This record gives sequence, structure tokens and C-alpha cells, in this order.
Amino acid sequence: MESRDSTNVPRGEASTDATPLRGVRVDSLGDPRLAAYANLRDAQLRHAERGLFMAEGELVVRLLIDSGLAVDSVLITPTRLDAMHDGIARLPESTPVYVVPQTVMDGVVGMHMHRGVLAVGRRGAPREASALIAASRHAVVLENLSNHDNVGSLFRSAAALMPRPGAMLLSPGCCDPLYRKSLRVSMGHALRVPFATIEPWPDALNVLRGAGFVIAALTPGAGSVSLDEAAARVRVESSRVALLLGTEGRGLSEPALAAADLRVRIDMNPGVDSLNVGVAGAIAMQRLFAIA
Repeated sequence: MESRDSTNVPRGEASTDATPLRGVRVDSLGDPRLAAYANLRDAQLRHAERGLFMAEGELVVRLLIDSGLAVDSVLITPTRLDAMHDGIARLPESTPVYVVPQTVMDGVVGMHMHRGVLAVGRRGAPREASALIAASRHAVVLENLSNHDNVGSLFRSAAALMPRPGAMLLSPGCCDPLYRKSLRVSMGHALRVPFATIEPWPDALNVLRGAGFVIAALTPGAGSVSLDEAAARVRVESSRVALLLGTEGRGLSEPALAAADLRVRIDMNPGVDSLNVGVAGAIAMQRLFAIA
């Protein structure tokens, strides 16, 4: 199909603002300007020359625009363009905004995309774990969490429950918090909560201890204490806590558990042996991190 360029995409009939909206009309998914949306998956975007990622949905794209990270381009339907006018206006004039029909947007994601907006962001330089540890009051440390929903959920909880400044530290086996699904589930908060890979794993946990953190490993296993007991203890021993979380199936590895200062459990009703790690992590953050 033929594409049409326009820098004055008109507002919808419902709008009372006569100011033209910025955008370039593109009618075909085959247009080379949409290559990042049409041809590349998350892993390919990440390993592209500049290191890119995809943001999906109005809230996440707004957070990306305000995050300080560079935005390569925005892909948006006409109805969302009107709703996103103020956010789009905060982008540099050099950032392309491609306005596409709903059918093209659906083709990008492989199904009906009711959110109506995507954006490609640039990752920037990776943060150093040691610098984050030095600057943070508390930290959440994830070992080998490969489920994007769980990682996104934990970032969302950390944004709400971890006092700032705080950090998310990920073992090398964790999935990428900026993968599209993780970022969407985090409601964009993976763009707000600083994170870094901590390695070598688990030896690098000693950096946390050296910085004065109490490392609390969440586990229902032998030797664990209740959250209430742990909260009372860490408030006496240190003002800095690192909450260590493992996978739902295997839990934390023995070397990671050995590196912890204490083991903490969430008491549950008989017959229930575990919680989703996203839920469990949120409960533990609320009890161990004192919001001030």
C-alpha cells in the first residue's frame, strides 16, 4: 500500500482544540520506516547496534517519554494520537511519530492492539551494580527469575513499596526487565526503578554485606523466621535491607541461601506451601522496608 506523509495530522471530531497534531501518516506495515516494529523481536532489538526496547500502551509510553531515555520513534493510531497529544509534544521535534490505521497496529502485534501506541526506546549505558548499591537505602535481589510477568510485577511492587533511592539487582540468569511484556506488567515502573546485573553470582552478594546491608532470603525452608521477627531484627541490626528472591519452583539456590544473613518465611494456612513470587515479594517488601 502507498504511504502518505503529513506533519499536520488533524484532530478527531470530538476535540475542541484546533491545533494540528504532529505525525507522519504511514499506511503499510511494509514501509521501511516501521522496520523496528515489523521485523524485530525483543531479543533482536536489545542486541541491535544501539540497544533498543519496545514500550507498549499509553501509560508505559508516557513514562518512557518522561524517563530521560532517548525515544527512537512512536507508532500510534489516530484515536490515541489525540489522547497522547501532551506527551507527544514533550518529544524532541526530531523524533518520528508514525500514525497508522488500526489494521497496521494489529499487524505489528499479531492481534487486535486496543492500547493503540508503541514506542521504541534506547537503553543507554548499563548501570553498575556497585554504584547502585552504594546509593541505595534498600534493594531487591532476584535469582534466575525468567518469567516476564513475575519480574514485571516485582518492579511494580518495588516502585510502590521500596523507599527511594532503592535498587533492583538481577542475577545473570534473570530475564530482561525491559522486554515488552515485563515492562507492560510493571506498568512502566521498570523505567523508574534503577536496576543492574550483579555478578559474579552469588559471590557478588558480599558487596551488599560490605556496604552494610542485611541480606534477607525469602524461603519457607528450615531455619527461617517469620516476617514479623525478621522485621524486628533488621531494624536493630541495620537500616539497609536486601530482600533476596528466587524462582517459584526451585526457590533460591543453596549458594544464594548460604550468602544470606537470615532466612525469612511468610506464614500461611495449612495445606498451602507457597505463593506466587510476585505476591510473596510484595508482602515481604511491605514488612521489611519501612516507608519513610
